[in-house]
Formats: sequence, C-alpha cells, structure tokens
Amino acid sequence: MRSRLRRLVLGATALFTAASALPAAAAPSQGRAEQHPSRDGMSAVIRYTEYGIPHILAKNYADLGFGTGWAQAADEVCTLADGFVTLRGERSRYFGADTAADGALSGARTNLASDLYFRGVRESRTVEKVLAEPAPVGPSREVRGMMRGWAAGYNAWLKKNKTTDPACAGASWVRPVTELDVAARGLAIASISGEGRFVDTITTAKPPTGTTTAGSGPSARKPDAKAVAKAADELWGDPGMGSNAVAFRGDTTANGSGLLLGNPHYPWEGGRRFWQSQQTIPGELNVSGGSLLGTPAISIGFNTHVAWSHTVSTGVPANFHRLNLDPADPTTYLVDGKPERMRKRTVTVAVQDGAPVTRTQWWTRYGPVVTSLNSQVPLPWTSTTAYALYDPNASNLRFSDTSLGFSKAKSTDDVLASLARLQGIPWVNTIAADRAGHSLYTQSQVLPRITDGLAERCSTELGRTTYPASGIAILDGSRGDCALGSDPDAVGPGIFGPARMPTLKDAPYVENSNGTAWMTNADRPITGYERVFGTVGTQLGLRTRGGIEDVAAMADKGRLTVRDLQRQQFANRVPAGDLAAGDVARACAALPGGSATGSDGKPVDVWEACGVLKAWDRTMDTGSRGALLFDRFWPRLERAVPPGQLWKVPFSAADPVGTPNTLNTDVPGLATALADTVTELRAAGIALDAPLGAHQFVVRDGERLPVPGGAGQLGVWNVIQPTWDAAGGGYTEVPFGSSHLQAVGWDGSRCPVARTLLTYSQSSNPESPHFADQTRLFSGEKWVTSRFCEKDILSSPKLKVVRVHERH
Repeated sequence: MRSRLRRLVLGATALFTAASALPAAAAPSQGRAEQHPSRDGMSAVIRYTEYGIPHILAKNYADLGFGTGWAQAADEVCTLADGFVTLRGERSRYFGADTAADGALSGARTNLASDLYFRGVRESRTVEKVLAEPAPVGPSREVRGMMRGWAAGYNAWLKKNKTTDPACAGASWVRPVTELDVAARGLAIASISGEGRFVDTITTAKPPTGTTTAGSGPSARKPDAKAVAKAADELWGDPGMGSNAVAFRGDTTANGSGLLLGNPHYPWEGGRRFWQSQQTIPGELNVSGGSLLGTPAISIGFNTHVAWSHTVSTGVPANFHRLNLDPADPTTYLVDGKPERMRKRTVTVAVQDGAPVTRTQWWTRYGPVVTSLNSQVPLPWTSTTAYALYDPNASNLRFSDTSLGFSKAKSTDDVLASLARLQGIPWVNTIAADRAGHSLYTQSQVLPRITDGLAERCSTELGRTTYPASGIAILDGSRGDCALGSDPDAVGPGIFGPARMPTLKDAPYVENSNGTAWMTNADRPITGYERVFGTVGTQLGLRTRGGIEDVAAMADKGRLTVRDLQRQQFANRVPAGDLAAGDVARACAALPGGSATGSDGKPVDVWEACGVLKAWDRTMDTGSRGALLFDRFWPRLERAVPPGQLWKVPFSAADPVGTPNTLNTDVPGLATALADTVTELRAAGIALDAPLGAHQFVVRDGERLPVPGGAGQLGVWNVIQPTWDAAGGGYTEVPFGSSHLQAVGWDGSRCPVARTLLTYSQSSNPESPHFADQTRLFSGEKWVTSRFCEKDILSSPKLKVVRVHERH
C-alpha cells in the first residue's frame, strides 16, 4: 500500500517535471500559460501531510491559485463565505441589520454600517479601478492569475463537496465568488487600519440642515485637543493585532546562517485567521508559510533561502484634512478659495424582514467625510467646517505582489527590493533573515506622506496637539500647498518612498514587539524618521523591553540554533513579574494583620497571597502556581495607579530597556488591587495557588486543553488574550493571541530547518480532523517539523494526494 501511494505521488509530480527543468529564461512560457489555460480548465495537485497541511503543486500561477482556493475552502468554507457576504454588503439581508458585524474586515459595529460601506465600495467600482491600473500600482499578471484561480478553486470545491461545518451547512449565503471578490478582500485587509476603522462614522456623516448643524448638541462643541490626541493614540496605538519577531545575524548562530522566529498575535476566530500551506511551481516558486484567509499568496513564511515575518507597526496609516465649507452649501468645500462639491454615494442595502435602507455618504478629494474619532470624541460637521479622512491603503492592492516577491527572494536584499519596487505593505513591519547570515528590519509600509515640516506648516490648531502626541496629522484642507506631495521613488503620490523608511540591516539581532523602530536593536537605535512612523526616545512597552532583554542575551550567548528559538517562544517569562512580584509580595507581607481593604470598603485576608506571589516562578507556564493571581492583579494595579506614580525610578531614554523600575509600593492602590483580586478568585472558587492551566484553557472536541502564555500587558512574548469567565472556571476561551509560529534556520542541505505551529489548528470546522490537532500541540508546547523538500513530503506517514481540477 505504501509503495502504491508513492507511485501515485510520483506520477502526479511527473506532470510538472518539464516545468522544473526550464531555465530562468523560459519565464515567458509561464506567461503564455497564464493567458491560455488548458481546455480542461485549471488544476493542481495537493499533497496533504501531518495536521492537514497542504503542499500545493501547480504548473502556473492561475493553477496555484486554484489549488489554494480549493484547499482553503476545504478547511474554512464557512469563515470565507461569511467574509464574502461582508464584501458584497449583504450581512443585513441574511443576518439582520442591527446584529453585530463580524469584525474581520472592518471596525463596523453593526451589519448595516458594514453593508453601507462595502456596498458603497462595490458600487463605486473602487476595486475595478485599481485592477485596471498597470503594475506595480495594480496587481501583476501573476497575482491576477492567482486571484482568478483562487476564485475558481473555491467555486469548484463548493460545486463538488458537501459543506459539513454546522456554521453554514445548507446556508443560502454560501455562494460562488469572482476574482473581483478576492481582490475586494485584499483591499479590505489593506485598509482595515484606515478607512476600515471609520466605517461607522463614514456611513452616518450628514451635512447640517436648516438652522441646525449636524451633530448639534454635545457633538457640535469644539473638539478638545487633548481628548482627540488621546483617542487617536488609543485608536492606532492598540490595533487589535500585534506580534513579535526576531532575526539573528549569522555570527550569533551555530553555523553562520541567519535565524528567524515569527510570533504574530492574531484572532483565533473569524476571517483574520492564518492558514498554512506550501506553494510550488517547479522551477519558478517554492515557499511555505501562513496566508491570511481569502488571500492567494503566502503572507509570512520561508523558502530555501529566506524567512520573514511581520509585526503590526506604530506608523499611523491615515490622516485628516479639515475642510472650510462654502457658507451657502455645507457639501461644498473650498481649496485655495475655489469651490469643490463633495461626491455623493447613495447606497441602498437590503434588510432581513424589513424595508431596504438607503443612506448617503460624502466623499472629497481627500477621502470620506467623518464626524468622529470614536463615540466620545466628535469631529463635528458644521455649517463652516468638516473633516475628511485620507487613507492611501484604500487603493492599495499591492500586498500580494509584495508577498510574492518575498516568496521568490534569495536574500534579505531581495526582500528589501520587493518592498522598494512594489510598496504594498499596509500596516506592518518586516523582519527577515537569510541563509547567508543577514538580518533585516524595516518599517517599509504605506503611510500618508506626512513630513514633520508639512505638519508644522499645515496643521490646524487641533493638529498641533494631535501630531506630536500621537502622530495623527490634521491638516488644513483649504490650502493647495498643504497637499501631501510626492517622493520621487514612491509608486504614487501621497505616500512615502522607500528611501524614507526606517531600516536596519545586518545587526546581530533585530527585534520588534509592536514598538517603534527606534529600539529595534538596543545598541543600534534607529532615528531620523518622521513622527508619523512612530516616536524616538519614549518609554517602551513591557513586551518590547522583555523581548529585547531576551534576544540580546541570546545574541550575546551565540551559537544559536532553531532549538533556541523554540525555547524563546515558550519561555513564557513575565517581565512585569520580574520587575514587581517580589516587591508586591514584600508589601503584602507587611500589611497589618495580613489584611487589605477592597474597593468596596471591606477588609480582605490577603495573607495567603503574599506567600503565593513570593513562591511564583515568574512564568505563565500551564503548571505555574501564582501566575493567575498575578495576571488578575497587575491590570487592576495599572488601572488604579497613574503611570507616573507606579515606579520609583522613572523612564530614562539613556536606559530605555531598564527603566522605569522599582515598584512604588507606597501607593494606596496596591493593597486595594490585591484585595480585589483575592476576592475575585475566591468568589470564583479558584485557589490562589492553582496552576495556570487548570483555569486557562480551551475546550476542543469535549477535551479541556490547558493554554500556556499570557497577556502582552504583562510583557509575555507568547501572548494569549483569553476570555475571563469566572463562572466557567477562569479563562475558558482564547479569541486572540499567538497564531502562526515559525522558527526557521538553515544547515548545509538545500532544505530549510523549520518548525511551525498554527495554534488554533488548520480548520475552524468542528467536524474536521484538523479542528484541534495543532491546538493540542500548542497546549503541550510542541511543534510541527516542516516538510519542505520533496523527500520529506513523500516520506510523510500521513501523506494524502488529491488532484483537483476544473472541467468545462
């Protein structure tokens, strides 16, 4: 049986050997294949290995997209279909207008707001206009082929298979898709941190009428500069996505090759999940890694020569323009004294069990009119003033091409070249390492071209507060000389060119944990970039401090291997605990009678907590006793004590990794936070010294799986942001945290040395055998040995070969 299966695989692989023999000069024949698909339609061979990981083998890019779309549908059809309902603006029709939106593709709070926005995007033909642009502004022929193939593969799977996932089995909203749908998903992902965050206000903005102004009452008051700056910082300072990544230079490793550890923190549920695969076109492309669902290319991954990952950056991906309005018409604004009429988008949305809803959106040369940063901070549209949002990623379909460039890269210089040529990364940093021993960090992303000089010259009164405080520019939109302008090396106007991007090459280590570019390497700080990219010389987050401490020590130790990366991922060290737990335990022990007063004014016996914190091992391992106590205590303390009073030794830019330090145990909030934590745990029936895994777990297939890791607020590298359910036993689900992990290096062979782990497993279908298999590995802090080379794929004991095709 085993030899028969091997012959089958070799026979399928032989279909592609002619392509593998082609020299690089034969590339034009690939183009002809893209233009003239076979009469039988698209096809691919999918070889599944352990944990349902597909290795997709194809003759050209359209076929590769076909195999990818098929395999993604097999694992995630309901999640994907739900996203396409969003992109078509049909959530209200199927799920109700007032129901909470799915949140994967925008920040809309309701289905109605989501539909009004995405239907507007569709009816304005935004995606078609970008697709019509020649590369590199529009997608390349290869990516167009992959998108077309992805749609065909998804549709072919729907046609030939029965959906077993109870989330959408038999649902009428599971429908075929088009290349346009796939492109629209890519555009939504690119703009999710810009326009996507403002869907609610874009779809509700109304001009003033009669004697009243839009938002009369509280919203008509003049925006408070400090409140706006704070809201803006919260809006883009806590993106709902995160990550860690580190690359090591060859002289720190055991064999002179580079090393990369990628640890993106993403949702465990819904449309922002990663999905694993290997994509191969013999002689042309061979890459393995994780793709964002619904996208055809590998988003983070590795090949024979290079490995890369991304972390959400501190760059502010959008800005505002204050409009001076025509006194006679609040939908007309003035630029250099000349009137321009706003463009109306009137959108009608079908609603389940109700009449259709029609609303109008208002658009300007800068972008849509918005009337707030959030529900507490208005930007009112009055008879004289309005605000417009500019998001350069709202027309950025270059992410897949940039990623494809990474997939083909043979060095970190090739990664930089892809970024420079295509400029398609919307809201993340890139960290990479290569076989030759090079390391790379770059914040090469699509940002509005806000220079410090432009902000100084053109900021409104409000912008003069928000820009220094948070990087949010609010410019005078009435002046033509305040336009964002162009860089000569940028692919288009209004964005920075690659020469301005904060970049660090070939440092012993480069590390990012969602902090600014400044502290990528503590010995080689990056400076000189514009404020819109992030700050310089400001206090670091605990996860950044802990990450730099760890990786700097690793680099100093030297002779590093992939195994060291694996240990770092699951060290589960708590930097906040190292800094403060001992002081808290001592302050606890000094409380008179071992008692503290809770926030309700009642005394609480906290004596037991003193010993638990003293004995705690300062980790978030599943067996750690005291971890849960500290985890519930620390956020309470930070909420109760102003940042400037929490530490005795304040932050110093001269020692950014070591400061602030020395907990101020004299603050009254400490004893109260401790009392409230003890009360909470006892009320839930949880012992103060209970092992973390007994109360931080997920249930899969009826089995409780302990989950290691902890909150980024504690500084933990292995971030887990679980849901607290005291009645259910503690942290009973993980909606967000470590996701597609990869630890990659190279040895003397042609095959990369790679360990991977998709923490939430490959499929969200509870009927799938790959619904929880990798989650069990994550629970036990185990990894998957990547099967990259043919010999490793063919030797898999779980090998399953599927030839998929589209017949006309």
